[in-house]
Amino acid sequence: MILYLVCRTHVPSVGFRIYFTRKQIKARMQSLLAILMLVACSGVLWAQENGIIQKGNDFYRSQQYDRAGAEYQKVLQDFPGNTTAKFNLANALVKQNKTDDAGKLLSELNVKETKPGLRSMADYNEGVILSQQKKLEESIEYYKEALRLNPNDKDARENLQKALLELKKKNPPKKQEEKKKKEETKQQPKPKLSQREAQQQLKLLEQKEKEVQERLQKNSTTGSSQPKDW
Repeated sequence: MILYLVCRTHVPSVGFRIYFTRKQIKARMQSLLAILMLVACSGVLWAQENGIIQKGNDFYRSQQYDRAGAEYQKVLQDFPGNTTAKFNLANALVKQNKTDDAGKLLSELNVKETKPGLRSMADYNEGVILSQQKKLEESIEYYKEALRLNPNDKDARENLQKALLELKKKNPPKKQEEKKKKEETKQQPKPKLSQREAQQQLKLLEQKEKEVQERLQKNSTTGSSQPKDW
């Protein structure tokens, strides 16, 4: 890192000179030295941090997930805000079937992380965990969020389609639900008639019976009907 120190002075007239005492010069040099030391220390810490993460990555590639996780945890003990170590630790925990602990770390990244790339990967991984736990509806939301942040994520798109298909198989289609509702309504007992409604129904039946009797009597006097000729 390069530091540019700009000293602005106001010169009221030509020939005006500014003098610094030895004490002032010494104080300025000490301040500059402190800044340079701070920058150097930051660079050393950054290199140390990345070195430990790289060591954890080497263990991860060789499928030594417990040792990889231990290295990532070392970084987080000294640098809790290191999102790379947190993300990698979550992956190592997934490989050890510690999905609950991994989910907590990924949730923290989803809330605090501002980089779209890392957030997208965190959302995708949480979707994978939820899919494995058969929490399809929740996993679908995480895949959707991953695609919002990174529309070119083919894995997220494929997993989203798989989760949607599996959810469709799990839940009955709307037509079957409607058929089931119709059958249930048929099986429901009909409401009882009031006394007034019952009397009206009885009168209608009596009227129909009377009409039938009159028709029968008329047919008996005129004879039976004959077939029509050609």
